[in-house]
Amino acid sequence: MSKLLFTGGRIVTADGSFEADVLVEDEKITAVGTDLHSDGAEIVDASGKLVMPGFIDAHTHMAMPFGGTVTTDDWATGTAAAAAGGTTTIIDFSLQEEGGTLAQAIETWGEKARDKALIDYGFHVAIVDLREDIKPELATLREKGVASVKIFMAYKGTPLYTEDDDLFEVLQLSREAGVLVMVHAENGDVVAKLQEQALARGDTAPRFHALTRPPEVEAEATGRAIRLAEVAEAPILVVHVSCAPALEEIHRAHERGQTVYAETCPQYLALEYEDLARPGFEGAKYVCSPPLRDPSNRPALWNGLKFGDLQIFGSDHCAFDYEGQKEMGRDDFTRIPNGIPGAEERAQVLWTLGVREGRLSENQFVAVLSTNQARIYGAYPKKGALVPGADADIVLWDPELTITATAGNRHGNSDYTPYEGMTFTGGPASVYVRGGLVYKDGEVVGEHGSGKFVERSFTAPDLAVRA
Repeated sequence: MSKLLFTGGRIVTADGSFEADVLVEDEKITAVGTDLHSDGAEIVDASGKLVMPGFIDAHTHMAMPFGGTVTTDDWATGTAAAAAGGTTTIIDFSLQEEGGTLAQAIETWGEKARDKALIDYGFHVAIVDLREDIKPELATLREKGVASVKIFMAYKGTPLYTEDDDLFEVLQLSREAGVLVMVHAENGDVVAKLQEQALARGDTAPRFHALTRPPEVEAEATGRAIRLAEVAEAPILVVHVSCAPALEEIHRAHERGQTVYAETCPQYLALEYEDLARPGFEGAKYVCSPPLRDPSNRPALWNGLKFGDLQIFGSDHCAFDYEGQKEMGRDDFTRIPNGIPGAEERAQVLWTLGVREGRLSENQFVAVLSTNQARIYGAYPKKGALVPGADADIVLWDPELTITATAGNRHGNSDYTPYEGMTFTGGPASVYVRGGLVYKDGEVVGEHGSGKFVERSFTAPDLAVRA
């Protein structure tokens, strides 16, 4: 690959911002500094741009079976949407089948990604069937480059649902294996009962998705999962934290000195419960789990990102079409596939509502989108850093770029966007994966199949909460 010299921009990392150039050769960053020798390198003019490490989205669901259908974004369209949002690496959830093995899940997802991904990728494994023959497999994940597993405490009545005894044993086994356990924390038993009662009353509209998953069931499950991890003496990561009561459980754990990582997502900062209550069946477009909340929860989430109780910001990109998929639940909200697209909008939501409005610094922006993701998920400093030896995953961010989201200008495959009509200020002007241009000026230009599998190895980083 030819050499590249990014010049004229301002470097923005999780630790600071400064004027410097970046030299790239053979897919790697070779130097960061001033007055670098170009020696025939192609000059990339970054004037007026912020030069950031490529963003990492460790919460996506590409081509995933769910609720009798499959997410509409495969690895071609899903990684195109991610690239258009400045993301250069995703970590997707390979889903164990009932009766299947963890190794088979990884192999299946590898086949889905191999010829389609245009950015780099890794896998978590979602465990749905903890048979005796599966338990020894946890110790083999590291050699496969997989450093994290997921457990669902929600979705009772489906294969995803996991009882506490299995969650606890996975925590114990993962501690010994050096693997991080992630949890979807909602009390599946209570949600199932509330859904049953709502349907019996004839309450079938999309808004009842949220009303049967109140903040208390998320908070209870979050606290329970954290305490189980404490007993198991294992680190734990709580995904898609949506509300203040759940975040309070995480904050308390941090005050005790427990190793708990946590994530929130753009939908909980830009969308709200009232979107689920839109006229007719429009609310189905906004069904995700945990559900959209009252905006009164937002200040706590912003503070969580600012002070470190929430260390990462993922998309939970789980896209379905409105027509033919969301419509499956027209007469029964429990049949609406849970999930919305967001990989493309993730960073723009955070910059527009966070950095521009003074809630986060540009360095905190990079931390929760890139560096902390790489550190927690075991890819640092290969990913998430602008240092010599790191992969040349680079975003040239234009802080003044303005775009209004519409279904027509999205790069994913969903027939709608929940961010329809929202105007974002700040976005990627161009995106490079290992030195190769994949996105420029609104157009995805990368080659499908060029994305590479990223092997990861978990070692719990100390990400101290800031006072």
